[in-house]
Amino acid sequence: MSRVASAVQSKFARYRAAKKKQGLKLLRIWVPDVNAPGFAEEAARQAALLRGAPEETETLAFIEAATADWNLEPYDWGPEGPPPGSAKLTRS
Repeated sequence: MSRVASAVQSKFARYRAAKKKQGLKLLRIWVPDVNAPGFAEEAARQAALLRGAPEETETLAFIEAATADWNLEPYDWGPEGPPPGSAKLTRS
């Protein structure tokens, strides 16, 4: 192993040790790639399966209750506006 690689490895080892000392644990997860072919179609298919189902209603009610006291200001995307396909969060 080169000296540079060893130094980088040592830096990350110290960083992980410091985080562990703070009571944190490294967690790595795999998440869906929203840019993968077929992702949008599969997401739409699954959303259609849930639409109107008791699980959907219950989950949305929970999220609304959990976030009811959040005082969120609308995000300023700038003159170009939000990127294509981005979800707009609205508060009713």
